[in-house]
Amino acid sequence: MDRDTLLNLAQSVRDGALAPETLADRLLEASEQTRLLAGGDVSLDTARRDRCGYPEVVYGEGKTPDAIAAIIAAQQERGEPSLVTRIDPAAAADLEVLYPLACHNATARTWRLAAPVGGAACEQEAPQGSVAVVTAGTTDLPVAEEAAETLVWMGVAVTRINDIGVAGPQRLAERLPELRDADVVIVAAGMEGALPSVVGGHVAAPVIAVPTSVGYGASFGGVTALLGMLNSCSSNVAVVNIDAGFKAGYLAGVIASRAAAGRCSSEKGADS
Repeated sequence: MDRDTLLNLAQSVRDGALAPETLADRLLEASEQTRLLAGGDVSLDTARRDRCGYPEVVYGEGKTPDAIAAIIAAQQERGEPSLVTRIDPAAAADLEVLYPLACHNATARTWRLAAPVGGAACEQEAPQGSVAVVTAGTTDLPVAEEAAETLVWMGVAVTRINDIGVAGPQRLAERLPELRDADVVIVAAGMEGALPSVVGGHVAAPVIAVPTSVGYGASFGGVTALLGMLNSCSSNVAVVNIDAGFKAGYLAGVIASRAAAGRCSSEKGADS
């Protein structure tokens, strides 16, 4: 909290516009924006939701089960939902003992837990916005599922459309109505990475392309797909990193939820 903000809060208390108790809560919250956990090895950004709309997501790879558990416990204490990406199966098993209601997606290597009852959950009773998550082939599923699990955690409706790569163009044609209904389309593809450009030419929505490391020698672990997607002729295609399902899901979720909020505002304006 900077000096100007603090002065404004103090003046609000002086003018009677803000209760002293509220000021105390704000100061306490500001003092705990970074919370050290796991013996100081982890710094939890407790203000992430206030700044960015969603709590901090845990990158599980390389973290000990104890460190992950400490973060989850702190988020649950704050009434927040949790998402862990790239989680080791053993760590997921340990967490499931502590939180049996959690969802572990072994394909996506994700683990998510809703906010405790009464908490400020990301997941809404009615999903906000919609995203189609597409794979060119079934070997792209781990990346696509990471994106889908991220979207579910964000409270966005997900339509999964799998195995519609360019080698079978009729498969894409059959699913076009679903693709055109989505606020955003995510396309995960390896090999030469052609599918996002083709999808982009059929829809009016943003297309987020995810190159995957699927392919033979000259695919160079996804670099060929990445370069092909970056050079897409379809103007509505943007690209994230190789195998970056989480990044694609998060970005799509932010766009879709804002699109839904805009529709809601327009409907309210029309009613009035």
